[in-house]
Amino acid sequence: MTNEKQFSDLEQNRIDKLLRLREQGMEPYPARSERTHTNLEAIADFEKTEKDENSEPVKATLVGRIRSMRPMGKLVFTHIEDGSGTIQLFIRANDVGVEQLDLLKKEFDLGDFIQASGDLFRTRTGEVSLRTDSFLMLSKAITPLPAAKDEEVDGEIIRHAGLTDPETRYRQRYADLAVNPEIRKIFQIRANVNRAIREFMDGNGFLEVETPILQPIYGGAAARPFITHHNQLKQDLYLRISFELYLKRLMVGGFERVYEIGRDFRNEGVDRTHNPEFTQIEFYMAYADYNQVMDFTEKLLAFTAEKVLGTTELTYQGKNFDFGKPWRRIELKEGLVELAGINIDDFPEAESLAKAMKEKGLKVDPKSPRGKLIDDLIGEFLEPTFIEPTFLYNYPRDISPLAKNLPGDPQIVERFEGFMGGFELLNAFTELNDPIDQEARFLEMGRAFASDSDDDFHPMDEDYLNAMKYGMPPNGGFGMGIDRLVMLFADQANIREVILFPHLRTREE
Repeated sequence: MTNEKQFSDLEQNRIDKLLRLREQGMEPYPARSERTHTNLEAIADFEKTEKDENSEPVKATLVGRIRSMRPMGKLVFTHIEDGSGTIQLFIRANDVGVEQLDLLKKEFDLGDFIQASGDLFRTRTGEVSLRTDSFLMLSKAITPLPAAKDEEVDGEIIRHAGLTDPETRYRQRYADLAVNPEIRKIFQIRANVNRAIREFMDGNGFLEVETPILQPIYGGAAARPFITHHNQLKQDLYLRISFELYLKRLMVGGFERVYEIGRDFRNEGVDRTHNPEFTQIEFYMAYADYNQVMDFTEKLLAFTAEKVLGTTELTYQGKNFDFGKPWRRIELKEGLVELAGINIDDFPEAESLAKAMKEKGLKVDPKSPRGKLIDDLIGEFLEPTFIEPTFLYNYPRDISPLAKNLPGDPQIVERFEGFMGGFELLNAFTELNDPIDQEARFLEMGRAFASDSDDDFHPMDEDYLNAMKYGMPPNGGFGMGIDRLVMLFADQANIREVILFPHLRTREE
């Protein structure tokens, strides 16, 4: 353990300290700890009783990480932090003994976890503190927390958070969380978002379910899957790219309202709004169409914002939004005419549309079918302009194989996507429940996207078609990225900021 090649000089110094602690009878990693209050609970209890002159002193045993130490002769002021907040320890030689105070000064460091017991009181400067009569080491920190420097201010050693490089923060999220409390707040928001969504869905008669992550056939979205292999079954399996086809099987089985919050995996590029492993909510609602799902979506997000933020209003990257107001609704074809200057009705074939796009300076994949080209136009001209909450609806049939046709137009389906802050947040359909049409769509997609390496390839799922043949009620479906919603609520421009451990390229030494 004490191999100098393995540890830095600072780490070796701390290892020497933990060895001396053991020699003096204090285990640096004890098996048990005690706590009577969180730090903020202790302060609150003291403030309740301090106005009553006849009240007994509030006794407490507190725990936390040492954030500052200020030695003053036979007295040490120490701030410790637990999950609730910080509190000051007032540690005197008169209360703990000279030897224990010297032990604290010599062998305890910033970043160590400590347990302290005593009575609460208010110092002359007005700070609620614990007059400590005993303390223990709970966990010796061998590696100092990242810091720009340890600075002495009025005799107090202050640790300045110095972990600011984004890649280092993502790779060492544990250190990032330890020194950057504002990052911890992001993940508190994330937990509250999930809790609020579940409350809303449960309150509206939905059943939360779990569907397979390992799937014999991937489907439900346009994405390249991750492939793995089951040794005993001698079978290739796929990490799911969507919950959709399994959730809709449950509609066949008699559940009218189902939802799932969980992980999806897509073998795709990484950028500010994409991570290969991400969290989604999908729901399916029997006897609803995409118009009703739009209305439901507005209510869901207004409820979630109110629960998480205390208001339906929020600011994202300097822009103010209100989830309490109706979203803009723009028909896709009209949006492209207005913002791209292209009327897709004038270009019924992929070749002619590709030519029109090239004339506007866009790079075009010559193998792309017409629907994929239209999707590219959306990404180039529409999506970045949708800052206010916006529904874009009525999509091409050939990039929406699981959505029901718009009555009277066989080339358009009842699909919408929700945008905000310049990126896509959610996707929803009036779901196709005709098994014969669905089989034809799968076959059509197989011809249009001839290579199974294409991101938009939808493989034939015979079992899903078999389920549909038993009868699937008309229904509306919805999928939303939780990570992106948290980006909005936490005002973060990069998805990696809202994922605890985002995927990163292996660092070359």
